[in-house]
Amino acid sequence: MFEHFSWKEILTCFMVLFAVIDIVGSIPIIVSLKQKFGKIEAEKASIVAGILMIVFLFVGKQILKFIGVDVNSFAIAGAFVIFIIALEMILGIQIQRNTEAKSASIVPIAFPLIAGAGTLTTTLSLKAEYHDINIIFGIILNTVVVYIVLRSANWIERKIGEGTLKVIEKVFGIILLAISIKLFTANFAQLFQTYVNF
Repeated sequence: MFEHFSWKEILTCFMVLFAVIDIVGSIPIIVSLKQKFGKIEAEKASIVAGILMIVFLFVGKQILKFIGVDVNSFAIAGAFVIFIIALEMILGIQIQRNTEAKSASIVPIAFPLIAGAGTLTTTLSLKAEYHDINIIFGIILNTVVVYIVLRSANWIERKIGEGTLKVIEKVFGIILLAISIKLFTANFAQLFQTYVNF
């Protein structure tokens, strides 16, 4: 397995996943969750997200095939989830139901914020082009970055004023909305093309 080890592939996989996960762009959401729940379990969220990505790398297609769902449909479902989160950020409304949880870790941080539909489908796309060992290292590096950002939530909350946070939240909400629409249209086009050819 290690004979295919390549720093170039690792760096490429890291950058692709880093862009899709967009943990830096998710800072307003993380701070908002910190204020809502009072605590973010960085270790648990990071480890679970990393495990989800690695597991999905190897069994993703089989899982989706077993439940009768193709990758494009899975990505479209993820696009709807991202769309709803974006609306909440832009309009300042709460669509999701309140939860009794006392901290934020596996839900909603590990899934769907970090290891969401977009991230999981991206790991499947990388598998077609790069060796598994390099993708795994790319995932691990991203998990470390995610952990650092989550651990810094308190510091970020102190440094960013509430007014600035609201502005940033709206801006990233619009970006997130654009990503959801792009994810939807790209996968809908592929799905439509598949049915036309069929």
